[in-house]
Amino acid sequence: MKITILLQALLLVIRHGTAVADDYVPNNVYGDTLQPCSSDGSALTGYTRSGSCVDLQDDAGSHHICINLHSMSSSGMKFCQVTGQSDWCSSSMPCHENKYQSCQVENWCVCQWAFASYIEKAGGCDAIQYIQCDAINMQALSAYASSTQDKHKEALECIYERCMQS
Repeated sequence: MKITILLQALLLVIRHGTAVADDYVPNNVYGDTLQPCSSDGSALTGYTRSGSCVDLQDDAGSHHICINLHSMSSSGMKFCQVTGQSDWCSSSMPCHENKYQSCQVENWCVCQWAFASYIEKAGGCDAIQYIQCDAINMQALSAYASSTQDKHKEALECIYERCMQS
């Protein structure tokens, strides 16, 4: 089963590719145009603070995974608690629709490497919070597919299970 899921995810990456050109429009895991991760009434997310899980060349963390930080993992803990980060997950930041107002962090573009660790520390894909599939950047699938680390393969399988089999 895991091999089949991994192969299906790899075929999706190969089919849609991830080449970057001057007219590059980022794709989501479905191969469609990447959707915003944050929305009106919540804090503006994205490495570039554009509301979408896109990056620039200097984004070493590759913030490509859109996760709902207000949902709970099966352990009753949020992303920041499970990953051992300070509780920025419960903070307020500039709003998606008005940068001069303050809104709660809700959906957030998290680092794809932290997401892989999150799955591992939470106890597997079934134990994690809600992810917003249409706002997950295809770049994450490519990175996970090219990695040799088990936890990255598990992250790839998790995204496939959550997004492609629902």
